[in-house]
This record gives sequence, C-alpha cells and structure tokens, in this order.
Amino acid sequence: MIAKLSGLLDSVAETFCILDVNGVGYQVFCSGRTLRNLPRPGEAVRLHVETHVREDHIHLFGFVSPSERECFNLLQTVQGVGAKVALGILSTLAPDELFRAIASADKTSLNRCDGVGPKLAVRLITELKDKVGGIALGPVASATSAETAAAETAGGPVADALSALVNLGYKRADAFGAVTTAARNLGDKANVQQLIPAALKELAR
Repeated sequence: MIAKLSGLLDSVAETFCILDVNGVGYQVFCSGRTLRNLPRPGEAVRLHVETHVREDHIHLFGFVSPSERECFNLLQTVQGVGAKVALGILSTLAPDELFRAIASADKTSLNRCDGVGPKLAVRLITELKDKVGGIALGPVASATSAETAAAETAGGPVADALSALVNLGYKRADAFGAVTTAARNLGDKANVQQLIPAALKELAR
C-alpha cells in the first residue's frame, strides 16, 4: 500500500498530477486546492497518499498533509460521498473551514462544493457534526482561515511536526493548533526540530 510519494512534478491536469519517482510516473488524483498549490513542473513534491484498490483499477489520491488525507477519509464515511465528491469538497473548503461549516450547520458553505446538493449538505452535517464538533471548536478554529490554510498547504516541517505530535498521542486538533502557533511564532524558516519543542510548550500551557 502506497502511503507517501516523493519525487519531481512532471505535469498537472485538471484533476490529477503526474509525479516522477525515480523515473516512474505516478498518476495521483488531488483536490483543486492541492493542485493549485503544487510547484512548477520539474520541482520536488511530496504527497501523502491514500490508495484505493478496486477490481478494475488502483487509484492514488494525493494530499499536502496527513490532516487533509484524514479529512478525505472522514468524508467518505457519509452515505453518498465517494472519492470524487470528497475531493470536490476539499477543492472548495480547507479542512478547518469544512469542520466549522459542519459544526455550525452552515449549509450555504457546503452547497458551494462540487457534488453537494441540499440533501447531501444536510447528511454531512447530521452524520459528521458529532465527529468534528470538538475539532471545529478547538485550536484550529481560533486561528484565521489564512493561517490554517497556510499550515495545511505548507507540508514539510509543519506536516512532519504535526505527524510527530499525533504519534506521541496528542489529539490532531490540539496538535494542529499548537504547531500552527509555533510555526507562526518561529517564522517560515523553522525546521521540524524547532517546531516540535515549541509546539509541546504550547500544548503544556
């Protein structure tokens, strides 16, 4: 099972990119948000991957952060939401925006997403509200949309620090808020060795 790919960006299409990993081209389906934030062809890319194996195909879905991948999987627990619709939702709403829309029963924001009509918007709220309420009201919601979107698309040290804190047993919402705050305080050049202790201090407050 492929969980992560690192290589050079070969090309970008409307719904997927081709990632060259040691001479092998992988077709990776991504949200529009992820595709828009990819570098230019020929530059290095790292994507967290969800692999779907079916009788007639194997599809790879790529994400800039583990939290975006988890959001993709969470969406598909809702009846009527498959991979295509989940990517359509994530193309319009970043994970923190999606969580807040669900927690506040904001059907208008959900209806803006490709593939989401009034009935599905209600179903998303009904089936996911209890699951995302704590996340939407936690540290993620205290940051601005611009800050949380930057953390989602940054990858690299931010994503690595977030993953490390989750592996230590911290809740993803708490870890995300702490890493975002640490990254904001330390600046763009902060590495994972600096982010983790700074985030741990935030969690200890």
